[in-house]
Amino acid sequence: MTPEIGAAHVAEPALDHKDPGADRRFSTDGKAASSRAAIWIPLAGALVPMLCLSIPIYVIRPFRPQDPTQLAMALTVRSLAPWLSALSAIVVLLVAKRAWSGIVSRGSRIALPALSLLAVAGAVLTHVNIFEIMFHPYDAPVFGTIASVQTDDDEKVLSVKIGPEVHAYPIRTMGYHHIVNDIIGGVPIAATYCTLCHTGLVWSRIVDGRTLHFRLAGINNGNALMRDEETSSIWQQSTGQAIFGPLKGRQLGLIHSDELTFALWRKEQPQGLVLKPDVPYESKYDDKDWEKEVEKTRTVVDTRQSGIAPHELMLGISVGEYSKAYPVKAILAAKIIQDQVAGVPILLLVGPDQTSIRVFQIGRVDPSMTFLRVPSADQNGSDAAIQAMIQDTETESHWNFQGCAISGKLAGQCLKPLDANKDYWFDWMNHHPASTVFHG
Repeated sequence: MTPEIGAAHVAEPALDHKDPGADRRFSTDGKAASSRAAIWIPLAGALVPMLCLSIPIYVIRPFRPQDPTQLAMALTVRSLAPWLSALSAIVVLLVAKRAWSGIVSRGSRIALPALSLLAVAGAVLTHVNIFEIMFHPYDAPVFGTIASVQTDDDEKVLSVKIGPEVHAYPIRTMGYHHIVNDIIGGVPIAATYCTLCHTGLVWSRIVDGRTLHFRLAGINNGNALMRDEETSSIWQQSTGQAIFGPLKGRQLGLIHSDELTFALWRKEQPQGLVLKPDVPYESKYDDKDWEKEVEKTRTVVDTRQSGIAPHELMLGISVGEYSKAYPVKAILAAKIIQDQVAGVPILLLVGPDQTSIRVFQIGRVDPSMTFLRVPSADQNGSDAAIQAMIQDTETESHWNFQGCAISGKLAGQCLKPLDANKDYWFDWMNHHPASTVFHG
Protein backbone atom coordinates (compact mmCIF):
# COMPACT_ATOMS: atom_id res chain seq x y z
CA MET A 1 0.00 0.00 0.00
CA THR A 2 1.03 3.51 -0.68
CA PRO A 3 1.53 5.63 2.35
CA GLU A 4 -0.96 8.27 2.93
CA ILE A 5 0.07 11.54 1.35
CA GLY A 6 0.78 14.23 3.88
CA ALA A 7 1.53 11.84 6.67
CA ALA A 8 4.76 12.59 8.49
CA HIS A 9 6.74 10.90 11.22
CA VAL A 10 7.64 13.21 14.02
CA ALA A 11 10.32 12.00 16.42
CA GLU A 12 9.73 12.55 20.05
CA PRO A 13 12.23 14.78 21.75
CA ALA A 14 14.86 12.93 23.81
CA LEU A 15 14.47 13.19 27.51
CA ASP A 16 17.33 14.78 29.46
CA HIS A 17 18.45 12.20 32.01
CA LYS A 18 21.40 14.22 33.34
CA ASP A 19 23.02 12.77 36.47
CA PRO A 20 22.92 15.41 39.18
CA GLY A 21 26.26 14.15 40.60
CA ALA A 22 28.15 14.30 37.28
CA ASP A 23 29.30 17.87 37.77
CA ARG A 24 30.55 17.06 41.22
CA ARG A 25 32.43 13.98 39.98
CA PHE A 26 33.94 15.96 37.09
CA SER A 27 35.00 18.70 39.47
CA THR A 28 36.47 16.20 41.91
CA ASP A 29 38.31 14.25 39.18
CA GLY A 30 39.70 17.49 37.74
CA LYS A 31 40.98 18.56 41.11
CA ALA A 32 42.53 15.15 41.66
CA ALA A 33 44.25 15.26 38.29
CA SER A 34 45.44 18.78 39.00
CA SER A 35 46.65 17.69 42.43
CA ARG A 36 48.55 14.75 40.96
CA ALA A 37 50.17 17.00 38.34
CA ALA A 38 51.07 19.46 41.07
CA ILE A 39 53.07 16.69 42.77
CA TRP A 40 54.54 14.77 39.84
CA ILE A 41 55.94 17.84 38.06
CA PRO A 42 57.78 19.10 41.18
CA LEU A 43 58.95 15.55 41.87
CA ALA A 44 60.47 15.33 38.39
CA GLY A 45 61.83 18.86 38.74
CA ALA A 46 63.50 18.02 42.06
CA LEU A 47 65.00 14.87 40.56
CA VAL A 48 66.91 16.80 37.86
CA PRO A 49 69.36 18.62 40.20
CA MET A 50 69.79 15.42 42.19
CA LEU A 51 70.87 13.62 39.01
CA CYS A 52 73.08 16.55 38.06
CA LEU A 53 74.85 16.13 41.40
CA SER A 54 74.98 12.35 41.67
CA ILE A 55 76.10 11.41 38.13
CA PRO A 56 79.42 13.35 38.19
CA ILE A 57 80.11 12.29 41.79
CA TYR A 58 79.51 8.64 40.91
CA VAL A 59 81.68 8.68 37.79
CA ILE A 60 84.45 11.04 38.93
CA ARG A 61 85.43 9.47 42.22
CA PRO A 62 88.60 7.81 43.53
CA PHE A 63 89.29 4.10 43.07
CA ARG A 64 86.84 3.74 40.19
CA PRO A 65 87.96 3.29 36.56
CA GLN A 66 86.91 6.20 34.37
CA ASP A 67 85.92 5.20 30.86
CA PRO A 68 86.52 8.12 28.42
CA THR A 69 82.87 8.08 27.28
CA GLN A 70 81.54 7.99 30.83
CA LEU A 71 83.96 10.69 31.90
CA ALA A 72 82.91 12.95 29.02
CA MET A 73 79.25 12.36 29.90
CA ALA A 74 79.83 13.17 33.57
CA LEU A 75 81.78 16.31 32.75
CA THR A 76 79.06 17.40 30.34
CA VAL A 77 76.39 16.89 32.99
CA ARG A 78 78.44 18.84 35.51
CA SER A 79 79.00 21.72 33.09
CA LEU A 80 75.25 21.93 32.33
CA ALA A 81 74.14 21.25 35.89
CA PRO A 82 73.81 24.89 37.08
CA TRP A 83 71.58 25.78 34.13
CA LEU A 84 69.49 22.60 34.13
CA SER A 85 68.95 22.65 37.87
CA ALA A 86 68.10 26.36 37.91
CA LEU A 87 65.50 25.86 35.17
CA SER A 88 64.04 22.88 37.00
CA ALA A 89 63.80 24.85 40.25
CA ILE A 90 61.99 27.70 38.49
CA VAL A 91 59.47 25.28 36.94
CA VAL A 92 58.87 23.62 40.30
CA LEU A 93 58.28 26.94 42.04
CA LEU A 94 55.89 28.16 39.34
CA VAL A 95 53.88 24.92 39.40
CA ALA A 96 53.77 24.96 43.20
CA LYS A 97 52.58 28.56 43.31
CA ARG A 98 49.85 27.97 40.74
CA ALA A 99 48.60 24.71 42.26
CA TRP A 100 48.81 25.61 45.93
CA SER A 101 45.34 27.13 46.31
CA GLY A 102 43.65 24.12 44.70
CA ILE A 103 45.33 21.44 46.74
CA VAL A 104 43.17 19.98 49.48
CA SER A 105 45.18 16.85 50.35
CA ARG A 106 47.23 17.21 53.51
CA GLY A 107 49.96 14.98 52.09
CA SER A 108 50.22 17.11 48.98
CA ARG A 109 50.43 20.27 51.06
CA ILE A 110 53.43 18.77 52.87
CA ALA A 111 55.07 17.25 49.77
CA LEU A 112 54.84 20.31 47.56
CA PRO A 113 56.91 22.68 49.76
CA ALA A 114 59.38 19.85 50.46
CA LEU A 115 59.92 19.17 46.77
CA SER A 116 60.24 22.89 46.06
CA LEU A 117 62.87 23.22 48.78
CA LEU A 118 64.69 20.14 47.45
CA ALA A 119 64.75 21.56 43.92
CA VAL A 120 66.11 24.91 45.08
CA ALA A 121 68.70 23.27 47.38
CA GLY A 122 69.83 21.01 44.55
CA ALA A 123 70.20 23.99 42.22
CA VAL A 124 72.37 25.74 44.81
CA LEU A 125 74.52 22.65 45.42
CA THR A 126 75.38 22.33 41.72
CA HIS A 127 77.50 25.45 42.20
CA VAL A 128 79.53 23.78 44.98
CA ASN A 129 82.81 22.02 44.16
CA ILE A 130 82.58 18.94 46.34
CA PHE A 131 86.25 18.11 45.77
CA GLU A 132 87.29 21.41 47.32
CA ILE A 133 85.18 20.59 50.36
CA MET A 134 87.35 17.52 50.90
CA PHE A 135 90.58 19.33 49.91
CA HIS A 136 90.28 23.01 50.62
CA PRO A 137 92.04 25.29 48.11
CA TYR A 138 94.92 27.51 49.20
CA ASP A 139 93.60 30.69 47.59
CA ALA A 140 96.08 33.13 49.12
CA PRO A 141 99.37 31.23 49.55
CA VAL A 142 101.71 32.62 52.18
CA PHE A 143 105.49 32.18 51.97
CA GLY A 144 108.17 32.58 54.60
CA THR A 145 111.92 32.46 54.95
CA ILE A 146 113.68 29.21 55.74
CA ALA A 147 114.09 30.29 59.36
CA SER A 148 110.38 31.02 59.75
CA VAL A 149 109.10 27.64 58.51
CA GLN A 150 109.23 24.44 60.52
CA THR A 151 109.90 21.60 58.07
CA ASP A 152 111.85 18.43 58.83
CA ASP A 153 115.10 17.98 56.94
CA ASP A 154 114.00 14.73 55.27
CA GLU A 155 110.69 16.07 53.99
CA LYS A 156 110.40 16.63 50.25
CA VAL A 157 109.72 19.95 48.56
CA LEU A 158 109.05 20.99 44.97
CA SER A 159 111.59 23.65 44.10
CA VAL A 160 110.97 26.23 41.36
CA LYS A 161 113.46 28.90 40.33
CA ILE A 162 112.55 31.61 37.81
CA GLY A 163 115.02 34.44 37.50
CA PRO A 164 116.30 35.40 40.93
CA GLU A 165 113.23 34.08 42.78
CA VAL A 166 113.01 30.61 44.29
CA HIS A 167 109.95 29.03 45.92
CA ALA A 168 109.71 25.68 47.68
CA TYR A 169 106.40 23.85 48.03
CA PRO A 170 106.44 21.20 50.80
CA ILE A 171 104.84 18.08 49.40
CA ARG A 172 102.81 17.36 52.55
CA THR A 173 101.18 20.76 52.10
CA MET A 174 100.69 20.26 48.36
CA GLY A 175 99.30 16.76 48.83
CA TYR A 176 96.27 18.19 50.61
CA HIS A 177 95.65 21.34 48.56
CA HIS A 178 96.72 19.74 45.24
CA ILE A 179 97.06 23.11 43.47
CA VAL A 180 98.67 26.42 44.38
CA ASN A 181 98.29 29.30 41.95
CA ASP A 182 101.42 31.41 42.33
CA ILE A 183 103.64 33.97 40.60
CA ILE A 184 107.43 33.53 40.54
CA GLY A 185 109.73 36.00 38.81
CA GLY A 186 106.67 37.61 37.24
CA VAL A 187 105.54 34.28 35.73
CA PRO A 188 102.09 32.92 36.74
CA ILE A 189 102.50 29.24 37.59
CA ALA A 190 100.40 26.42 39.03
CA ALA A 191 102.30 24.16 41.41
CA THR A 192 100.41 20.85 41.50
CA TYR A 193 100.67 17.56 43.34
CA CYS A 194 98.62 14.35 43.24
CA THR A 195 99.41 11.99 46.10
CA LEU A 196 97.54 9.01 44.61
CA CYS A 197 100.00 8.89 41.71
CA HIS A 198 102.98 10.73 43.28
CA THR A 199 103.13 13.41 40.58
CA GLY A 200 104.50 16.83 41.47
CA LEU A 201 104.45 19.07 38.40
CA VAL A 202 104.52 22.81 37.81
CA TRP A 203 102.65 24.33 34.87
CA SER A 204 102.51 27.77 33.30
CA ARG A 205 99.12 29.43 33.76
CA ILE A 206 99.38 31.44 30.54
CA VAL A 207 97.33 30.16 27.58
CA ASP A 208 96.84 32.36 24.51
CA GLY A 209 97.98 35.39 26.48
CA ARG A 210 95.36 34.82 29.19
CA THR A 211 96.21 33.93 32.80
CA LEU A 212 94.22 30.97 34.05
CA HIS A 213 93.40 30.10 37.66
CA PHE A 214 93.12 26.41 38.44
CA ARG A 215 90.91 24.52 40.88
CA LEU A 216 90.69 20.85 41.81
CA ALA A 217 88.02 19.20 39.64
CA GLY A 218 88.06 15.49 40.48
CA ILE A 219 90.04 12.46 39.43
CA ASN A 220 90.58 10.38 36.32
CA ASN A 221 91.93 6.84 36.81
CA GLY A 222 93.95 7.85 39.84
CA ASN A 223 95.23 11.20 38.60
CA ALA A 224 93.85 14.60 39.60
CA LEU A 225 91.77 16.75 37.28
CA MET A 226 92.00 20.54 37.26
CA ARG A 227 89.45 23.13 36.09
CA ASP A 228 90.35 26.65 35.04
CA GLU A 229 87.96 29.33 36.28
CA GLU A 230 88.14 31.36 33.07
CA THR A 231 86.84 28.76 30.56
CA SER A 232 85.80 25.83 32.80
CA SER A 233 88.02 23.55 30.73
CA ILE A 234 89.20 20.35 32.46
CA TRP A 235 92.93 19.55 32.52
CA GLN A 236 94.83 16.36 33.36
CA GLN A 237 97.33 17.08 36.12
CA SER A 238 100.01 14.59 35.06
CA THR A 239 100.03 15.65 31.38
CA GLY A 240 98.94 19.30 31.47
CA GLN A 241 96.51 18.65 28.62
CA ALA A 242 92.92 19.90 28.44
CA ILE A 243 90.61 16.89 28.04
CA PHE A 244 87.25 18.67 28.13
CA GLY A 245 85.77 22.09 27.49
CA PRO A 246 86.52 25.04 25.18
CA LEU A 247 90.29 24.50 25.43
CA LYS A 248 90.20 20.73 24.83
CA GLY A 249 93.42 19.56 23.20
CA ARG A 250 95.49 22.51 24.41
CA GLN A 251 98.71 21.89 26.31
CA LEU A 252 100.06 23.78 29.33
CA GLY A 253 103.73 24.69 29.31
CA LEU A 254 105.83 22.72 31.79
CA ILE A 255 107.89 24.77 34.26
CA HIS A 256 111.08 23.07 35.39
CA SER A 257 111.05 21.95 39.01
CA ASP A 258 113.10 19.73 41.30
CA GLU A 259 111.89 17.38 44.02
CA LEU A 260 114.46 17.70 46.81
CA THR A 261 114.73 17.07 50.52
CA PHE A 262 114.26 20.26 52.50
CA ALA A 263 117.78 19.91 53.95
CA LEU A 264 119.37 19.86 50.50
CA TRP A 265 117.12 22.61 49.12
CA ARG A 266 117.91 25.07 51.89
CA LYS A 267 121.65 24.52 51.37
CA GLU A 268 121.30 25.21 47.67
CA GLN A 269 118.87 28.11 48.08
CA PRO A 270 119.46 29.75 51.48
CA GLN A 271 117.55 32.86 50.38
CA GLY A 272 114.57 30.94 48.99
CA LEU A 273 111.00 31.23 50.24
CA VAL A 274 108.92 28.31 51.53
CA LEU A 275 105.16 27.85 51.26
CA LYS A 276 103.72 27.98 54.76
CA PRO A 277 100.96 25.61 55.87
CA ASP A 278 97.40 26.89 55.58
CA VAL A 279 96.79 26.96 59.34
CA PRO A 280 93.04 26.14 59.43
CA TYR A 281 93.67 22.95 57.45
CA GLU A 282 97.14 21.94 58.64
CA SER A 283 95.70 19.20 60.85
CA LYS A 284 94.33 17.50 57.71
CA TYR A 285 97.73 17.19 56.04
CA ASP A 286 99.04 13.65 55.58
CA ASP A 287 101.59 12.23 57.98
CA LYS A 288 105.22 11.98 56.93
CA ASP A 289 104.79 8.31 56.00
CA TRP A 290 101.96 9.08 53.56
CA GLU A 291 103.68 7.14 50.77
CA LYS A 292 103.35 3.85 52.69
CA GLU A 293 99.63 4.44 53.10
CA VAL A 294 99.10 5.36 49.44
CA GLU A 295 100.91 2.22 48.30
CA LYS A 296 98.16 0.20 50.01
CA THR A 297 95.38 1.82 48.01
CA ARG A 298 93.65 0.13 45.10
CA THR A 299 94.53 1.19 41.58
CA VAL A 300 92.20 1.02 38.58
CA VAL A 301 94.84 0.70 35.84
CA ASP A 302 95.80 -2.90 35.10
CA THR A 303 99.60 -3.23 35.01
CA ARG A 304 99.84 -7.03 35.23
CA GLN A 305 100.95 -7.57 31.64
CA SER A 306 103.88 -5.21 32.18
CA GLY A 307 105.16 -7.30 35.08
CA ILE A 308 105.63 -4.13 37.14
CA ALA A 309 103.72 -3.40 40.34
CA PRO A 310 101.26 -0.49 39.99
CA HIS A 311 102.87 1.48 42.82
CA GLU A 312 106.44 1.04 41.59
CA LEU A 313 107.84 4.56 41.75
CA MET A 314 109.31 5.64 38.43
CA LEU A 315 111.21 8.65 37.16
CA GLY A 316 109.65 9.35 33.79
CA ILE A 317 111.49 11.24 31.05
CA SER A 318 110.00 12.38 27.76
CA VAL A 319 111.93 13.60 24.73
CA GLY A 320 109.54 14.60 21.97
CA GLU A 321 107.12 11.73 21.45
CA TYR A 322 109.44 9.21 23.08
CA SER A 323 109.32 8.37 26.79
CA LYS A 324 111.23 6.16 29.16
CA ALA A 325 110.67 5.18 32.80
CA TYR A 326 113.46 4.55 35.30
CA PRO A 327 112.68 2.68 38.54
CA VAL A 328 113.62 5.05 41.35
CA LYS A 329 115.02 2.15 43.38
CA ALA A 330 117.43 1.36 40.54
CA ILE A 331 118.58 4.99 40.32
CA LEU A 332 119.18 5.24 44.06
CA ALA A 333 121.15 1.98 44.03
CA ALA A 334 123.30 2.97 41.05
CA LYS A 335 123.85 6.61 42.22
CA ILE A 336 124.63 7.58 38.63
CA ILE A 337 123.18 6.34 35.32
CA GLN A 338 124.20 7.35 31.79
CA ASP A 339 121.71 6.47 29.11
CA GLN A 340 119.98 7.72 25.97
CA VAL A 341 116.37 8.71 25.39
CA ALA A 342 115.39 9.12 21.73
CA GLY A 343 119.10 9.37 20.90
CA VAL A 344 119.70 12.12 23.47
CA PRO A 345 122.52 11.29 25.91
CA ILE A 346 121.37 11.88 29.49
CA LEU A 347 122.73 11.62 33.00
CA LEU A 348 120.69 10.65 36.07
CA LEU A 349 122.37 11.68 39.28
CA VAL A 350 121.54 11.04 42.95
CA GLY A 351 122.19 13.99 45.26
CA PRO A 352 124.36 14.21 48.37
CA ASP A 353 121.28 13.49 50.50
CA GLN A 354 121.08 10.03 48.85
CA THR A 355 117.43 10.70 47.98
CA SER A 356 117.04 13.59 45.56
CA ILE A 357 117.50 12.94 41.84
CA ARG A 358 118.28 15.24 38.93
CA VAL A 359 118.48 14.54 35.20
CA PHE A 360 120.79 16.33 32.75
CA GLN A 361 121.39 16.34 29.02
CA ILE A 362 125.07 15.66 28.37
CA GLY A 363 125.15 16.90 24.80
CA ARG A 364 125.51 20.59 25.69
CA VAL A 365 129.14 19.92 26.72
CA ASP A 366 130.21 16.75 24.91
CA PRO A 367 127.77 13.92 24.13
CA SER A 368 130.56 11.34 24.38
CA MET A 369 131.65 12.31 27.90
CA THR A 370 131.72 9.67 30.61
CA PHE A 371 131.05 10.49 34.24
CA LEU A 372 132.02 8.70 37.42
CA ARG A 373 130.83 9.37 40.95
CA VAL A 374 133.50 10.68 43.26
CA PRO A 375 133.92 8.99 46.69
CA SER A 376 133.14 12.15 48.68
CA ALA A 377 129.69 12.32 47.06
CA ASP A 378 128.43 9.73 49.52
CA GLN A 379 128.46 12.33 52.30
CA ASN A 380 125.99 15.20 52.56
CA GLY A 381 128.45 18.08 52.73
CA SER A 382 127.75 21.37 54.44
CA ASP A 383 127.67 23.28 51.16
CA ALA A 384 125.80 21.38 48.47
CA ALA A 385 126.44 24.09 45.90
CA ILE A 386 130.18 23.44 45.80
CA GLN A 387 130.32 19.77 46.76
CA ALA A 388 131.80 17.59 44.01
CA MET A 389 129.48 14.76 43.02
CA ILE A 390 130.92 13.41 39.75
CA GLN A 391 134.05 13.63 37.60
CA ASP A 392 134.28 13.33 33.85
CA THR A 393 136.97 10.95 32.63
CA GLU A 394 137.95 13.13 29.65
CA THR A 395 139.06 16.31 31.47
CA GLU A 396 138.83 15.11 35.10
CA SER A 397 136.74 18.17 35.90
CA HIS A 398 134.55 17.92 38.99
CA TRP A 399 130.81 18.61 38.84
CA ASN A 400 128.24 19.36 41.53
CA PHE A 401 124.65 18.17 41.91
CA GLN A 402 123.43 21.23 40.05
CA GLY A 403 125.20 19.92 36.96
CA CYS A 404 127.94 22.55 36.89
CA ALA A 405 131.70 21.99 36.73
CA ILE A 406 133.26 23.51 39.84
CA SER A 407 136.90 22.69 39.09
CA GLY A 408 139.13 21.56 36.25
CA LYS A 409 139.30 22.41 32.57
CA LEU A 410 135.51 22.74 32.21
CA ALA A 411 134.96 24.86 35.35
CA GLY A 412 131.99 27.18 34.91
CA GLN A 413 130.22 25.05 32.30
CA CYS A 414 126.89 23.43 33.14
CA LEU A 415 124.89 20.52 31.84
CA LYS A 416 121.36 21.24 30.64
CA PRO A 417 118.69 20.17 33.18
CA LEU A 418 115.99 17.88 31.81
CA ASP A 419 112.43 17.68 33.07
CA ALA A 420 111.61 14.45 34.86
CA ASN A 421 108.44 13.29 36.55
CA LYS A 422 108.29 11.05 39.60
CA ASP A 423 105.21 8.96 39.03
CA TYR A 424 103.75 5.65 40.13
CA TRP A 425 103.97 3.12 37.31
CA PHE A 426 100.20 2.76 36.85
CA ASP A 427 99.83 6.47 36.10
CA TRP A 428 102.94 6.77 33.93
CA MET A 429 101.92 3.71 31.91
CA ASN A 430 98.35 5.00 31.55
CA HIS A 431 99.47 8.30 30.02
CA HIS A 432 102.56 6.95 28.25
CA PRO A 433 101.43 3.53 26.95
CA ALA A 434 104.37 3.29 24.53
CA SER A 435 106.97 4.06 27.21
CA THR A 436 110.01 1.84 27.50
CA VAL A 437 111.45 0.88 30.87
CA PHE A 438 115.08 1.04 31.93
CA HIS A 439 116.54 -2.25 33.09
CA GLY A 440 119.94 -1.71 34.55
